[in-house]
Amino acid sequence: MQNGFSHVTTWVFDLDNTLYPPAARLFDQIEVRMTAWVMRELGVAEDEANRLRKLYWKEHGTTLAGLMRLHAVDPASYLNEVHEIDLGHLVPDSALADGLRALPGRRIVYTNASRPYAERVLAARGLGGLFDAVYGVEQAGFHPKPDREAFEAVFAADGLDPASAAMFEDEPRNLAVPHAMSMRTVHVAPIPAPAPHIHHHTDDLAGFLAKLTRG
Repeated sequence: MQNGFSHVTTWVFDLDNTLYPPAARLFDQIEVRMTAWVMRELGVAEDEANRLRKLYWKEHGTTLAGLMRLHAVDPASYLNEVHEIDLGHLVPDSALADGLRALPGRRIVYTNASRPYAERVLAARGLGGLFDAVYGVEQAGFHPKPDREAFEAVFAADGLDPASAAMFEDEPRNLAVPHAMSMRTVHVAPIPAPAPHIHHHTDDLAGFLAKLTRG
């Protein structure tokens, strides 16, 4: 497996359900806040707000992208509100921190969430200061993964060469464009989702990184 990553000089990590386990269920909190925001701003009932939240995620990449394209909402207001959640139950992960620290080259985070939220999560996980850059949806011009223009915007801003980079993601559809851009792709999730655009799967990111860096 190490040979498959010998060319990698930039390591790109998604945030939610990738750098912390899905069992933390942060999205349970975020989805409640998303629904409340949609109810208030669009003036719809809870059932309709939930339907739109799921529909926009499916058809536009994120709920925010659908809200911006179809309702011209203010992304800053939305991002600030939906990410004001309790992170108190997140715990530092020393094994993951060690694995990240041992990677050769640059390490970056790229999330569909906001950068301030990402930085809060990283701090709660004991991963603050381990990344050379943190990019949120703001840095992608509010275009969401899995859109190619989102990846192109962030990678151009970072100056990374996709052909010498690897992408770690929990959402399989978000690995299709990185694969097309010649990145090494790793699906991080409890259950595999085999697909031609996924090179590797792991349900233990810290263990996977330890194997890559084991001398």
